[in-house]
Amino acid sequence: MYAIVEMAGQQFKVAKDQKVYVHRLQTEEGKKVTFDKVLLLDDGGNVTVGAPVIEGAAVEAKVVKHLKGDKVIVFKKKRRKGYRVKNGHRQHLTEIVVEGIVAKGAKKAAPAKAKAEKPAAEPKEAAPAKKAAPKKEAPKKAAAEDLSSKTVAELKEMAKAKGIEGISSMKKADLIEALNK
Repeated sequence: MYAIVEMAGQQFKVAKDQKVYVHRLQTEEGKKVTFDKVLLLDDGGNVTVGAPVIEGAAVEAKVVKHLKGDKVIVFKKKRRKGYRVKNGHRQHLTEIVVEGIVAKGAKKAAPAKAKAEKPAAEPKEAAPAKKAAPKKEAPKKAAAEDLSSKTVAELKEMAKAKGIEGISSMKKADLIEALNK
C-alpha cells in the first residue's frame, strides 16, 4: 500500500515505515503529524485518485529530527566582465517516518480554524444590515462596483446577451458604461 501525499508544499510517494525528508515542519521532535492532503491511494492494485484530494484519507507520521541538508553552491559569472559571485545554502529539513496510511475515517485538521473563522464572520454580517439603506438610495453605484469585479470576457458575454454592438474594440471601462445604460 502506498499513497501520494502533499507535505510541506511538495508531493511525495510514501509507504508504511518509510523515511522521508521534507521542508522544515513546525512540529517538535518525537511528535506525531497527520497529513490529510492525500492525492492518490493504492491498496494492492485498487487505485483511488482524488479530485483534488481523497476525502477521509490521511497519512500519519512521526517527526524524528530536524536537520540541515547538503550544502549547495550557487556560483554566478558573466564572462569578460569581471563579475563573479559565490554563495552557499543549506536547506532546513525535517526527517519523518510514515507510521500508517488511513484510507477512510481520518479526521480533518481544519475544524479548529473553521471555529475561529465563524465568530469573525458574524460581526461582518451585522455590519451590512446597517448599510442596507444607502445601497437602496444609489443602485447605479452598486451595479457599477459589481461589474468592475468581473473580467473583460464576462463583461463581453453580458454585452453580447444585451445586444450591444462593437464590443470587440471596447475596453473594460467602456463595457461597464455600456452595460449600465
